[in-house]
Amino acid sequence: MAEISQSAVLDALRSVKLPGGGDIVTAGLVSGIFIANGKVFFSINVPVDQAQAFENVRAQAESVVKSMPGVASAVAALTAEKKAGSGSPQSQQQGRAPAKQGVPGVGAIIAVASGKGGVGKSTTAVNLALALKANGLKVGILDADIYGPSMPKLMGLKGRPQTRDGKIIEPMENFGVKVMSMGFLVDEETPMIWRGPMVMSALTQMLREVNWGDLDVMVVDMPPGTGDAQLTMAQQVPLAGAVIVSTPQDLALIDARRGVGMFRKVNVPVLGIVENMSYFIAPDTGKRYDIFGHGGARLEAERIGAPFLGEVPLDMALRENSDNGTPLTATVPEGPHSKIYRDIAAKVWAQVAAEMAGGKAAPAIVFE
Repeated sequence: MAEISQSAVLDALRSVKLPGGGDIVTAGLVSGIFIANGKVFFSINVPVDQAQAFENVRAQAESVVKSMPGVASAVAALTAEKKAGSGSPQSQQQGRAPAKQGVPGVGAIIAVASGKGGVGKSTTAVNLALALKANGLKVGILDADIYGPSMPKLMGLKGRPQTRDGKIIEPMENFGVKVMSMGFLVDEETPMIWRGPMVMSALTQMLREVNWGDLDVMVVDMPPGTGDAQLTMAQQVPLAGAVIVSTPQDLALIDARRGVGMFRKVNVPVLGIVENMSYFIAPDTGKRYDIFGHGGARLEAERIGAPFLGEVPLDMALRENSDNGTPLTATVPEGPHSKIYRDIAAKVWAQVAAEMAGGKAAPAIVFE
């Protein structure tokens, strides 16, 4: 494969002309060029009031880069910075939200989110997906945490996904679950220094340009917090609901409330709250320790009127298996943690099935 450089990309983009004359490179509109394994991502900076008019320019720029030797795919995003105070409230109220487009073949999409990092959101997302699989569903995982992808390590996957016709990406798979993550496309130590539009372009590509096949449910491991990526994902993707992960301590619960509030504001059902690291049982004495407190997530769920999905204890085996890419729910299916995650999965799917009752019938979960 021919080596691709930023200067070569810029040279190719000089052929993309602006409506008023000149090219996008000379005009200083191209920024944020990122190249990884034959994939090229870049931004085109445009005035906010001309974003729609530049769509043809964006498409042409993307096509030019895709045609370069050695380029497997290209994603161009329009970046428009809006000045403070621009746009009238009336025009904002009259603007319609973009229609949410589903993912072909995917029955339901569930977001797993947290108000802050470090509460075990990604570990919960993996084990929830594997529990849904154990309960008889066809499952996929989308790693939407572009800046800190965890799925390759948690799912024990290495290598690069294959592409079909140079366009459609084949997801990786392990334990019977399909997985797509930015972590497959860049080296582990490569920082993703992207603006919001580039993040959303990458997420859109992983949603729409991946051969997910027929899935009952897709579990999306969301980035922590309530920023641009989370909000845009919630607004553009028809989420069946969100699972909020928190530890029992007050500091984490404060941020969890923000996550619940965000999803409710964009009309995404909150399927419930999981209390992770709920307690610790000492392996030598059997004594229980509430390291981060206990019961805070349950009380918070009751306070805000959201279902409480369950308590997941802090455990060495859970941490070790996660680090080794051998999730407990898949490798120790009869263990106590696996039972907890299957119970959580059953509660989540019961709510999703109820939401889907008016449309496509949801497969029943069968316990053996």
